Amino acid sequence: MKRILIIEDDTVIAELERDYLEINGYEVEIAAEGDTGLKLACSKDYDLILLDLMLPKVDGFELCREIRKEKEIPILMVSAKKESIDKIRGLGLGADDFIVKPFDPAELVARVNSHLSRYNRLISAGKPLSKQQEIVVGKLRIQPDAWRVYLGDKEIKLTNKEFELLLFLATNPNIVFTKERLFERIWGMEAMG
Repeated sequence: MKRILIIEDDTVIAELERDYLEINGYEVEIAAEGDTGLKLACSKDYDLILLDLMLPKVDGFELCREIRKEKEIPILMVSAKKESIDKIRGLGLGADDFIVKPFDPAELVARVNSHLSRYNRLISAGKPLSKQQEIVVGKLRIQPDAWRVYLGDKEIKLTNKEFELLLFLATNPNIVFTKERLFERIWGMEAMG
């Protein structure tokens, strides 16, 4: 059973998210404060994290940054903040998606399913699902099966989205893509702003 951590200080929203996810077969744990959520996220194994931005003690942006240092699992930000700058900042810090409150709980579950499905296609318990050859561009080496990138002999740590974007561009050389096409291919949604 897939495990999801909800870091949300609004009890009503956290319980709504939990109920819909549990009905769809997920095991869910809730943290109401940023510092507690960070400890859980870094010490336990979860398959996905739903992360509010406005949290007591440690905000969602800082949490996302810290979690990304330790984990490469999907992180979905769920927030009442709807300004483009907040979305851009969240995605830039390593979030895989940004859902604005109020939201349709069924859409939330669909996005969770989609991100877990994509993540599981790419990585399954640290083992490659298919044999893809290493891609070499100058001194840059991309290992799709191992989900790793090297510049010379130094490994470069990338978020899931950064890796997907780099892999997509490297496997489609000499092709110019619009911003909208990249959002559609990598994020699976229309471009924002």
